[in-house]
Amino acid sequence: MSKPKLLFLCSRNQWRSPTAEALFQNHPRYEARSAGTENGARVKLTAGLIGWADLIFCMEKKHAARVQERFGDFLGDKPLIVLRIPDDYRFMDAELIDLLRTELSAHLAL
Repeated sequence: MSKPKLLFLCSRNQWRSPTAEALFQNHPRYEARSAGTENGARVKLTAGLIGWADLIFCMEKKHAARVQERFGDFLGDKPLIVLRIPDDYRFMDAELIDLLRTELSAHLAL
């Protein structure tokens, strides 16, 4: 049986979404990737990534709005979940990791 695929999105794919992706590296239950919704993102969101994902987590409402605006035709009935995590953290910041775990525990079996 294949693992559920999680896609984490923030603006530039520098701090928040890569941290979330890193939390699931070698996870026994989930597979994860991350991308950014901005043109200058380290890894830019594509229709292919939307297609790959089973669950899509956006750090802020504006990311969900951009996904719906640009990739609405590819979303289908995939859940688009807003975590409400502001751009106040650096990569692998301990506070960010705690916040991600707290927010994700409502949606995933961690």
